[in-house]
Amino acid sequence: MVPAVVTLRAMNILVTGGAGFIGSHVCERLLQEGHAVWAYDDLNDFYDPQIKRGALRQLQAMARPFTFVFGDLTDRPAVDELFAGASFDQVIHLAARAGVRPSLQEPALYQRVNVEGTVNVLEAARRRGVKKITIASSSSVYGVNSKVPFSETDPIFNAISPYAASKLADEALGHVYHHVYGMDIAMLRFFTVYGPRQRPDLAIHKFAKLIAAGKPIPVFGDGSTARDYTYVTDTVDGVIACTRQEFGFEIFNLGESQTVTLARLIELLEQHLGRKAIIDRQPVQPGDVPITYADITKARERLGYRPGVKIDEGIPRFVEWFRRQAAAG
Repeated sequence: MVPAVVTLRAMNILVTGGAGFIGSHVCERLLQEGHAVWAYDDLNDFYDPQIKRGALRQLQAMARPFTFVFGDLTDRPAVDELFAGASFDQVIHLAARAGVRPSLQEPALYQRVNVEGTVNVLEAARRRGVKKITIASSSSVYGVNSKVPFSETDPIFNAISPYAASKLADEALGHVYHHVYGMDIAMLRFFTVYGPRQRPDLAIHKFAKLIAAGKPIPVFGDGSTARDYTYVTDTVDGVIACTRQEFGFEIFNLGESQTVTLARLIELLEQHLGRKAIIDRQPVQPGDVPITYADITKARERLGYRPGVKIDEGIPRFVEWFRRQAAAG
């Protein structure tokens, strides 16, 4: 069935996690398209909150209809107050505790923020009559998947981290709210997003900083693990495409549909930073998967999703931004 197309009028759109890496890029695109945007974020200390504050300043400098609301997803009265304070046409729910390895250290926190927080958003939307929600999931739900590339129809009962388990729960909740309440839910499985404003704990940004400083980079395993690195503007294209159609309930992979080994990634960073990496070889970490690789056939057909930034182009773009940030202090 061909999904219904939503009229492209100016809308009021809530972006949870709107000060974060992907969220700030989504807010920027929505503002450019003429929508009024609310960003909801708790500016937590998972990484330096000043990075998010910097992203907010950039959004506010656009002089478009943008509102930042400070708040915690797990604070249900605060979420209810957010929805009572504005009439939202759509919600893009990106806020979450992210990362496989940190989730192994604080599994209860990940369940509380990612699962309970998502319930709070869905419930507030339901009570206020907001029918359309786009929700961030993750390629981590595929776990150790013997079949590649990963397809939305693959069985997903092999999660190997609390983070992956929390995203599986979010997908199930999305289906419940569609089935019971008729809400229009799109679940987006992101594949290793990178680019300007990337979180400093993620491999590309972390490696760039260490290589530039002449410090060792921790490499877990022999460098053969592979990821489907997706440039942030391509991910944003997929998110925005979901705001323009109605699906009922659908899950989409948003990846580049190419794999890059860790060893190749390091080579590219070395090439564009002009420095050799000092390798600190470490054992494979619990929770890590050997490969992620998106089958994007469904997203191409249903969303018109056409990722265009390959890793050979994306890494120099990232390094250019990284150098500007370093020069700015």
